[in-house]
Amino acid sequence: MKLSKTEEELMNHLWVLKKAFQKELLEMYPDPKPAATTISTLLKRMQEKDFVSYETIGNMRQYFPLISKENYFSKHINGLIKNFFNDSPGQFASFFTKKTDLSKEELEELKSLIEEKLVQKS
Repeated sequence: MKLSKTEEELMNHLWVLKKAFQKELLEMYPDPKPAATTISTLLKRMQEKDFVSYETIGNMRQYFPLISKENYFSKHINGLIKNFFNDSPGQFASFFTKKTDLSKEELEELKSLIEEKLVQKS
């Protein structure tokens, strides 16, 4: 399951804070801030999708993520590779290196990461 763009934005705030009350999440937004009811609705939808849960403290809810940013991003990228690149990581890597404006240093870093992975697989 995927998060909408507004849910992803809220989830990013929650990943930064790790645990947060609704008021703290609202404070993370720049002005003009969304309405508290909007944040509440987003949190409810994210709970229904099993991305967020909460702990009741007094009469308030402290929210926390049920999935790490790394896991979410990994699933998202794998979905992109499957849906847009014929389930071919090679096609994705080719597109990524040709269509992004990576510097020589960034390409060298990618090359090093790939070489490290190749050594691990040996």
